[in-house]
Amino acid sequence: MPVKNEKKLEEFLVKLGLVTKKQLDLIKVQSAESGKSLEQILKEMPNINNEEICKVIAVASDLPYVDITEKNIDHNILDLLTKKIAEKYRIVPFGKIGDFLNVAMINPNDIQSIEYIEKKTGMKLKPYLVSDKSMEKALAQYDDYSLEVESVIGDIQKKQDQPVKEEDTKDNQKVATITQDAPITRALNTILEYAAKSRASDIHIEPRDKDVKVRYRIDGILYNTMTLPKHIHPALVSRVKILSSLKIDEHRVPQDGRFQLATEGREIDLRISITPIVYGEKIVIRLLDKTSGIITLENLGIKGRAYKIIEAGIQKPHGMILATGPTGSGKSTSLYAVLTKLNKPSVNIITIEDPVEYNVDGVNQIQVNNAVGLTFASGLRSMLRQDPDVIMVGEVRDKETADLAVQSALTGHTVLTSLHTNSAASALPRLTDMDIEPFLIASTVNTIIAQRLVRRICDNCKEEYTATPALSRAIKESLKDILPSKDDDQKKTTDLGFENLPFKEEEKFKLYRGKGCESCKNTGFWGRIGVYEVFTISQRIEDLVIARASASDIQAEAISEGMVTMRQDGFLKALAGITTLEEVVRTTTED
Repeated sequence: MPVKNEKKLEEFLVKLGLVTKKQLDLIKVQSAESGKSLEQILKEMPNINNEEICKVIAVASDLPYVDITEKNIDHNILDLLTKKIAEKYRIVPFGKIGDFLNVAMINPNDIQSIEYIEKKTGMKLKPYLVSDKSMEKALAQYDDYSLEVESVIGDIQKKQDQPVKEEDTKDNQKVATITQDAPITRALNTILEYAAKSRASDIHIEPRDKDVKVRYRIDGILYNTMTLPKHIHPALVSRVKILSSLKIDEHRVPQDGRFQLATEGREIDLRISITPIVYGEKIVIRLLDKTSGIITLENLGIKGRAYKIIEAGIQKPHGMILATGPTGSGKSTSLYAVLTKLNKPSVNIITIEDPVEYNVDGVNQIQVNNAVGLTFASGLRSMLRQDPDVIMVGEVRDKETADLAVQSALTGHTVLTSLHTNSAASALPRLTDMDIEPFLIASTVNTIIAQRLVRRICDNCKEEYTATPALSRAIKESLKDILPSKDDDQKKTTDLGFENLPFKEEEKFKLYRGKGCESCKNTGFWGRIGVYEVFTISQRIEDLVIARASASDIQAEAISEGMVTMRQDGFLKALAGITTLEEVVRTTTED
């Protein structure tokens, strides 16, 4: 961009110490010899910050300047211009004040481009000068996914003179034509592939009154991803149904299916749930990466005492290991980590699951199929005739399955299973509620694991800060019985599984958070880790179970015997810089 006042630019360069007077004279000579502008030569110099140069050029040209290299632009603002137009005119919208649209430009004096964009958006532009680096970072925020889907929707609209109607999907011949349409196939493929790239665990495709919302669940949180035109929704649903081998002409009842996706060398299993809602059929797609690495207790975040208790439970020749928690808390993953430890050529392991989430080499896995009568209970009966050493039952949902699992543990098998309960202690009364005799529970259950998932702090933008007095008091109160004292030896810290823990006597604690960066899409988080409470059935807890004691009494006894609660484990992980205190409080409860 031509500088409005070169003399002013030269003065500022020297005054701010970006170049010396001697360097400036050499640059001017180089400019005259090469025909390059002063601005071009300055930008090519490796020891000068381009943002500083851009800022000085803006001042010398009486233009506003903005640095958006670290700015996360709202997608509703970005969507005011397509990526194609933004790239062509080197203009990116980054904010809106009233009727004015703030735009980043390489050349804010390009009146022709400004007038074109004003006509396109119907808004007045306020241009800001940005560096080349800022422009590239801003353009990168237009996801390839959004551009691809935008292009696909354009193709669909060109091919269809009339919108696809819901009733059309009841005609099998019309459905075949719609769903074989290349743009619909491309649209769905793009949605799925971008979800896989974004580490999404679930995709929600939700029809609304006038449009269709697409949301991704990433690290346990749902994010709005994009909006699609309402008229393509029936064709999209039909395409998903065909891939999942579901009934295309059934719109009144929920349907479940599955298919696979191969992308970037990864094989992803997709579990489909389609449910009729007021505005059409909602699709939820669960993504399971079948090529993920080996799951271990260590990389799930199980440390110290909890790890030792699980190890001891695994070593026992028979009995039950229970994983508890709400849906989506990682129970199955923890059971797979235990299976990985037990998986040896000398051990016959059989599982029955709904669904089979990970394929484990050397393990015989059975998929529940209610349609043909293969339930957890019937599958478990069959498994017992297969000479198993270790049995995994995906979930105990009823008395029959619970009874069979307990009988299997009594007859010399190691049984792994999961229950939906809020804490480890409440698993024992839950089994009693299923009419399992307390003395059987006491003699078969070895180890109980309860868990939640919290988001990990992004390593790229992690920063340290000092906790407020109120937070420090909350940490002290929660960890008063387990944090080491200055008089303690290192053994107590090692027992908890963390190094360099603060002493309980400290007045203020150091905590960590993510500032937000490009890697984590400005959330401050990347991935998830578990927080756990684990206990083994001691003689005293056996007595409480037989006496039909409440969950709170069992919890109190487990804590008195050294159990670290989920809240405490989360606080320790926050002090270690793994997660934030807010995440722990959000996901855990303390009785």
